[in-house]
Amino acid sequence: MAGRRRRLPEEVGILGILVLVALVMSALSENFRTFSNLQILLLNGAVIAFLALGQTFVLLTGGIDLSTGSNVALTGMLAAIAMREGMSWLVASLIAIAAGILVGLFNGAVIHYAKLPPFIVTFSTFGIAASVPQILTGASSVSVADRMFAVIGRGSIFGVPMPVVLVVVAALVLTFVLRRTAVGVHIYAVGGNAETSRLAGIRIGRTTMLVYAISGLCAAFGGLIVTSRLMVGYPTAGAGNELFFSIAAAVVGGVSLFGGIGSIPGAFLGALLIGTVSNGMNVIGVESFWQPLVIGVIILLGVILDTYRRQLSLTDIGRLFSRSGPASGPPDGPPAPGVPAGAAPSGQTPSTSTTRR
Repeated sequence: MAGRRRRLPEEVGILGILVLVALVMSALSENFRTFSNLQILLLNGAVIAFLALGQTFVLLTGGIDLSTGSNVALTGMLAAIAMREGMSWLVASLIAIAAGILVGLFNGAVIHYAKLPPFIVTFSTFGIAASVPQILTGASSVSVADRMFAVIGRGSIFGVPMPVVLVVVAALVLTFVLRRTAVGVHIYAVGGNAETSRLAGIRIGRTTMLVYAISGLCAAFGGLIVTSRLMVGYPTAGAGNELFFSIAAAVVGGVSLFGGIGSIPGAFLGALLIGTVSNGMNVIGVESFWQPLVIGVIILLGVILDTYRRQLSLTDIGRLFSRSGPASGPPDGPPAPGVPAGAAPSGQTPSTSTTRR
């Protein structure tokens, strides 16, 4: 319809920034453009992307998950311990995935039924999940002997690293869930207005537990990838910038911290952007302590750009150009004597159509 406002795609802004950053890094260093560096970028970015995908679901409901980093360590260590005890790599992986989901369900249940802030609950879980693997192993690493387990982090399909394949499949599935299912509608509704959603019959508790369980599932895959790549379970894995990067990727990708706004493709592109920046700074020799500063600036610029982009539409652009030309409408001024204000000119009938907002 002519009156419908056509907005720019949600992911245009972050895609443009990603391309620009990649071009700048390529100009600064030839090593950045090599195939081997691209593989390293994608492998490191896969873990960030998994955490960002899970964080997106939580943020869409207006929550936040601070336990993702320690969940990476917990699930990776549980897989390593299970294989040390003689279990197959597949069973160990399933145990790790189940543990990640249980951590998420615990977060969601406490947040909903105890009516506690997500920040407090997940921060507490962060400490618990970080301590458990250290208690189980005496803060020692656990080597993995089952070579089949390396397929998760080191394998490839037609030359594409397995972690990249896994995260792309996860992104497609989660995009379908958000855009094509009733569950996705409920998640956006809860983030938009929880009380209205409750009155509409949406089960808030189930939705809350579901999004945190998805976040735990994604963290478990991150833990499996990290442990599989190293073939060693570290009790302090995930204690670095993983949490910061996951939230940054989601926010830069257009996911609102207040809930109800965002998409999986946007978060995925945000993860690629964060991974590109981090990898590029390593390649050109920037000290590691500068990386949080640069990424923090990118977050700020991304949020500002996203705010203005949401207010811009193709219709607005057309109006800007039309204003530069000669006025085609009737001149301003009072109506002619005897003609009621707002009446249509002679020979014309008043329009009864309304513009859809």
